[in-house]
Amino acid sequence: MRLDKYLKVSRLIKRRTIANEACDAGRVSINGKTAKASSDVKIGDVVEIAFGGKTVKVEILAIQETTKKDDAKEMFKYL
Repeated sequence: MRLDKYLKVSRLIKRRTIANEACDAGRVSINGKTAKASSDVKIGDVVEIAFGGKTVKVEILAIQETTKKDDAKEMFKYL
């Protein structure tokens, strides 16, 4: 699955366009490497997102095309 779509589906970032912009600005990395929005993510990858002054680091546990708001938390775990 594309990184920008995963960020939206997992509710880490609210909209796909914002996820795209964050990737273009170099604020998102996968396993320590700066990632583009089109990068593929897989289970076990560590995604790091820089939000202003703080950084969020998560490990991907599941990949789904769609998910309900309550189930989105189960797609990743915070590190």
